[in-house]
Amino acid sequence: MKILVAVKRVIDYNVKIRVKADQSGVETTNVKMSMNPFDEIAVEEAVRLKEAGVASEIIVVSIGSAPSQETIRTALAIGADRGLLVEADGDIQPLAVAKILAKIVEKEQPDVVVLGKQAIDDDSNQVGQMLAGLLGWAQGTFASKVAIANGEAEVTREIDGGLETVALTLPVVITTDLRLNTPRYASLPNIMKAKKKPIDKMKADDLGVDTEPRLTVKSVSEPPKRKAGIKVASVSELIEKLQNEAKVI
Repeated sequence: MKILVAVKRVIDYNVKIRVKADQSGVETTNVKMSMNPFDEIAVEEAVRLKEAGVASEIIVVSIGSAPSQETIRTALAIGADRGLLVEADGDIQPLAVAKILAKIVEKEQPDVVVLGKQAIDDDSNQVGQMLAGLLGWAQGTFASKVAIANGEAEVTREIDGGLETVALTLPVVITTDLRLNTPRYASLPNIMKAKKKPIDKMKADDLGVDTEPRLTVKSVSEPPKRKAGIKVASVSELIEKLQNEAKVI
């Protein structure tokens, strides 16, 4: 069984986000970048499936500029077999990403596509669902547990009311949630081995996909600063402030 994992290069989750002076977006110059945390979970799950003998090959694909190769190399160091970089400049929005991935699926013919449920830069949570729709495949979103056997995937997914388990016939698109696993750290020997693993390159234009943005960002601004809290001496003072100042009761 072949697994395709999609990964995205984003601002590292430990970095404090700064808005550009012209409010056109967030500052990315000289900012630490890393793999989207949800996609890292997707890579880990694919590697675990291979280690369990369920999968035979893991291909990692990323869409973006040349530095996205670093993200692919990270996935290769974790345990993926080969990488594919689809070179594209500018803002590649979820629909374009889904269409590009659909073309890659046609080329690679995987049985399972795994990707994070969302990217932490735009929080769109759209690509997995759109990709499943374009392919006409079953989908298991927000997965917190995955088991694959006998041509079927059993996915436990997180919903508002708790957990829901669905049985899906392969091929399938799975999007990962935080509680699915804890990604491993890549060892130094594996990082060195990853440098020798192949990364193929192609351009988004060669796939015949229209990547023109459908959405326009008018402005980006920081959330308003919250006022400092205060201490009250008694319950009666608290109630008085909630009634007369906050006006919430």
